[in-house]
Amino acid sequence: MDSTFEVRLRKVEALEQIRVLKANYCELCDAGYPADALIALFTEDGVWNGGEMGVFEGHASLHKFFTNMPNVMSFAIHHVTNSAIEISEDGMEARGRWYLMQTATLKESNEAVWLAAQYDDELICVDDGWLFRRVNLKSRFYTTHEAGWAKVPHLLEST
Repeated sequence: MDSTFEVRLRKVEALEQIRVLKANYCELCDAGYPADALIALFTEDGVWNGGEMGVFEGHASLHKFFTNMPNVMSFAIHHVTNSAIEISEDGMEARGRWYLMQTATLKESNEAVWLAAQYDDELICVDDGWLFRRVNLKSRFYTTHEAGWAKVPHLLEST
């Protein structure tokens, strides 16, 4: 097999592996945020950066964050679209971008909310496959269903 073809094939395989990794991440979040399973998708020093929602670095911090999420959101569905993934020349690092439209229920108030955001993730290939080095989430709006994003563009900025 031609080496150029092999490199191209490895990149195509990496693209699909990264898409599956992101889908697994979303599925786990929607299944109640099982912390052990979610941190297994991150490097040991992995970071989840949600901006105003907080920054969590390393498995211990990530575990606390994901363990607490069911206390924040009793229901969540992550709808991710528009994947754009760039693989490094050596095929060992990548950057992935997705749009997120999330419907959720706040546990404390039992209130329906909308979250629209963009993921801008950094990934690395390790022996067992791809892992997140950083998950960066930049929200575009986060609001209650009743208020809508035109009236309350961001719940965390309105308090």
